[in-house]
Amino acid sequence: MTINYQPQGVCSRQMIIEVEEGMVTSLQVIGGCHGNLQGISKLVEGMKVEDVIARLEGVRCGGKPTSCPDQLAQALKQAM
Repeated sequence: MTINYQPQGVCSRQMIIEVEEGMVTSLQVIGGCHGNLQGISKLVEGMKVEDVIARLEGVRCGGKPTSCPDQLAQALKQAM
């Protein structure tokens, strides 16, 4: 399944998430902090969707109430 998600309240503009059999197989983020988001993409590849949500939900960026990792968790929650 391909999830196309438009994050809210963060610098990134789009997340394209591939999920197969409950596992994140790839993550591409357009916009945002390129190096950090590449790192997050590599870390979540191969993880169970529920584990990604549990680890990343609630992460904040500076004074913002959300972050790119939190938006990834929100995207996965909506899709599941």
